[in-house]
Amino acid sequence: MDALNIAREYDTVQYIVIKIGEEQYGIDISYIDNIVRMQSITRVPHVQPYFSGVINIRGEVVPVMSIRVKMDLEPDEFTNKTRIIIVKMENNAPIGLIVDEVREVVTLDERSIDEVTHDRKVDETYINGIGKNGETLISLLDLNAVINEKDNA
Repeated sequence: MDALNIAREYDTVQYIVIKIGEEQYGIDISYIDNIVRMQSITRVPHVQPYFSGVINIRGEVVPVMSIRVKMDLEPDEFTNKTRIIIVKMENNAPIGLIVDEVREVVTLDERSIDEVTHDRKVDETYINGIGKNGETLISLLDLNAVINEKDNA
């Protein structure tokens, strides 16, 4: 096989690279509906601590969650780089995810993504792979786990 045919065999996926704390994470771009600047969030009583409340996007009420709180990190510190990423999972209503910063879009193929072994109880339950973009490692978020996981508390 020549090099051109080999290159075509690998599927590529685009990821939005976000920053949470000092770490970089990737979100599959196919799930992203919108990226908006931080705005006023209306609190909702009696919800899980990681739900910050709701926002109004073009007339639609969208729940917003803090990935930092969900991953047991320090609470969010809002800056001018803070964004809310609106994601839409298959057949589900949109949900907003607060991130510290949106960095860039990268394209990764399956050769540059390593599986994650789940022997540590950090935030790996929310990660479904590690992407290599040049010298940079990007933890690829499993949005289903981030959004749907039930608390064990």
